[in-house]
Amino acid sequence: MSFNIALTGIAAAQKDLDVTANNIANVNTTGFKESRAEFADVYASSVFSAGKTKNGDGVQTTMVAQQFHQGSLQFTNNSLDLAITGEGYFAMSQDLGAQDFTYTRSGAFKLNKDNFVVDAKGNFLQGFPVDEATGDTTSVSLSTSSALQIPDSSGSPRATSSVYSSFNLDSRADAPTLPFNPTESATYNSSTSTTVYDSLGEPHVLQFFFVKNDPSVPGDENQWDVHATLDGKSFGSDGVEQDGTAALPFEPISTFKFDSSGLPSTTTVNGTTTPNVGNTFNPLSIVAGGGGTPGLSDMLTNGASFPANIDINWRDQAGTANKVPTQYASRFEVKALEQDGATVGRLAGIDIGTDGKVVASYSNGDSTFLGQVAMVRFSNSQGLQQVGDTSWKKSLTSGEPIAGEPGSGTLGNINSSALEQSNVNLTNELVDLISAQRNFQANSRALEVNSTIQQNILQIRRSEEHTSELQSRISSR
Repeated sequence: MSFNIALTGIAAAQKDLDVTANNIANVNTTGFKESRAEFADVYASSVFSAGKTKNGDGVQTTMVAQQFHQGSLQFTNNSLDLAITGEGYFAMSQDLGAQDFTYTRSGAFKLNKDNFVVDAKGNFLQGFPVDEATGDTTSVSLSTSSALQIPDSSGSPRATSSVYSSFNLDSRADAPTLPFNPTESATYNSSTSTTVYDSLGEPHVLQFFFVKNDPSVPGDENQWDVHATLDGKSFGSDGVEQDGTAALPFEPISTFKFDSSGLPSTTTVNGTTTPNVGNTFNPLSIVAGGGGTPGLSDMLTNGASFPANIDINWRDQAGTANKVPTQYASRFEVKALEQDGATVGRLAGIDIGTDGKVVASYSNGDSTFLGQVAMVRFSNSQGLQQVGDTSWKKSLTSGEPIAGEPGSGTLGNINSSALEQSNVNLTNELVDLISAQRNFQANSRALEVNSTIQQNILQIRRSEEHTSELQSRISSR
């Protein structure tokens, strides 16, 4: 019996050595989780055995349990390198559209030939669908997740639909004596311009001209006309091109009248005067036209159009209280001049936030949400089934994967440009290695002693047989 007990001790020590050696071998493996060999004694008895004198039957390996505590982070220069801080796993699939997922903490990702985010084995990183504009997640179910793909095409152009302009007009300026003409600087006081974009993303120069009315004319005190041109062509508030003739004179798109404090009291468009209420100005909607309707689109010569009317907002985009048109005794100043269009852009960069949102940035200033990195957790991580390549699969003891957004509930956050290192403590493993080696030697010694005892017993048996044989020979004589 002691021979078998020593054999179980040697087997257990060998298992401990194997587990420790495997931990040491993977000390630099990204996302690796160390294992621990767990043992239990073997004790067999029955109702008729003498339990008080039972010594036990050795040792057995009950489990090689992985330890899922956090590994340290190693920061890199690759934005596709991802590390999880806290609980959770990345979901991976071997094929596009496959629902047989594996789960990993190793976030060393890269792009394949089709611009899908994959690991070193070509497995696809799964992501939740999101709204491209707002980034709001539309579903957090693994069944609706798909492989994350980074687009390699240019960003689509966006036609201008709103322009935001605010300014200060110099109250000390003299009114021009000549009728307005965009080609003659003596006919206006100040001007400013911005770039707007048509449906094809081609830029066009939108220019505003500010003309002070003659203060000697009753009712024109502190009053300014605003004219506009598109690529040098004048147009009115209806978006129709003007050539300065009697049939199509240079009419302003808007007229501002300021009060004694320098703030607009009224705004006039197409003969309709609207009082200013606080810092709110009704936008001037320039007709885009197209499809037989006259408007700004008729002024384009490249086959494009303005798909929607262009709203001229006399304020900044944020609606800041102090950024409204004013007439102070100060030099002409542009306080805000923005627009919401964009030309064609190329992919400039990829950013991944702590919430797993993947954002593509383009050279035209646009940003598009591509998806959200899918994360899952398990009720019992130690019940996961190892499949190699620092990956696991669900099992009966692990429970079903529970998907969610990074940073929500008990799920951890995602760190871009970082990798989670192995959680193996090399110093502890070397100490465990020495301990396992000594344990192996001790059990080997017990086996050797047991062998020696059995050898002595065999020698005694042989001596007795030899003595009995001699006695028989003497008796026969």
